[in-house]
Amino acid sequence: MYKFFKILKLILFCVLYFNNYAISSEEKIKIGLLVPLTGNDKKIGQQIIKSTKIALKDIDSKKIEIYPKDTKSDPNKTLQSAIELKDIGVKIIIGPVFYQNLIYLDEIKDIIFVSLTNKTLNLPKNVISGGVNATSQLNTIKKLIELNEIKKTIFLTPKLDYEPEIEKAIKQSKIKIYRHHIYDTEPTKLTAQIEKITNYKTRKQNLLDEIKRVENSELPDKDKQLEKLKKRYTIGNVKFDSVIISDFNESLKSVITSLLYTDVSPKKKTIITFNQWFDESLLKEETIQPIYYPSINKKNLKEFENKFFKEFNEYPNYLSLLSYDMVGLIYYLSLNNELTDVDKLFKKKNSFKGKIGIFDIENNRINHRLNLYEVKDGKLTEIF
Repeated sequence: MYKFFKILKLILFCVLYFNNYAISSEEKIKIGLLVPLTGNDKKIGQQIIKSTKIALKDIDSKKIEIYPKDTKSDPNKTLQSAIELKDIGVKIIIGPVFYQNLIYLDEIKDIIFVSLTNKTLNLPKNVISGGVNATSQLNTIKKLIELNEIKKTIFLTPKLDYEPEIEKAIKQSKIKIYRHHIYDTEPTKLTAQIEKITNYKTRKQNLLDEIKRVENSELPDKDKQLEKLKKRYTIGNVKFDSVIISDFNESLKSVITSLLYTDVSPKKKTIITFNQWFDESLLKEETIQPIYYPSINKKNLKEFENKFFKEFNEYPNYLSLLSYDMVGLIYYLSLNNELTDVDKLFKKKNSFKGKIGIFDIENNRINHRLNLYEVKDGKLTEIF
């Protein structure tokens, strides 16, 4: 009789176990998608949806379901759409796209939002930044500085709203900075500040004094020395050997041009910038080259663009590639974790290889291992 009950107990255990296994194995991975589908930013949202469709096709799993909802690029609508997603059992959401739409999301419990923003400061506790943040970029720049044994680096940051992000990234990356200068983007003020940073007036005066000294001398090669001096702009060294500029587009070009004006040449000092997303206009500006910057994997980006164009007859924005990777990342994490316990999903140290590059996940943070590129002689070259 004892043996009978023992066998019956074992049979009941097996039935319950395999029933539960069957239920869990059939459980769908519901991923919400908060993107602008109406309003001025609707094209961004539409392209993100298309990229998630490509991701689903590539993963080829019937377990994943995507539920898009409109944010209208408005925080109130974002909150409303997020509640609607929670009501249908969604535990993890890709989006919203823009930082300003995050402000009310801490009202929603038991959901994780993987936003496409690259800002990391003052995020709600249930929001993880999935964008290419400043820390990821400085980690790559730090590698360049160490490989080239650069000793004194100054950091130039425009007086804009992302100064605190840069300060946080400098601390997290532990990059060694000799001086950190905040500059005004207004051209005349910028030039004056760069002159001060490079000690230009003193170096210019050094040249004028040396020309005067040689002119008043009786040196046998006086004319030759004067000819050489008059080809120069300054005399004297600056107190740094590399410059990191956290700026973009025309403003970035203005800063480098101001450095050139003060006789600080990219051919003599290492000029490094933040991610320029392969801005082709930089290739044409050979006077401000070489320039170095971190970015995503260009080869993978090109492959994705071709795939996207073949599927939809249009080229994607960069956020599309990021959202494509996010679907793969969530699927990868779900294979080893229960989506019902979303609080632990991004806490454990983990890595995921996506199209952008490698994602490093730990303590509800995502950093990217980026490539480093050089713009030189009108060409773009991958350094590492």
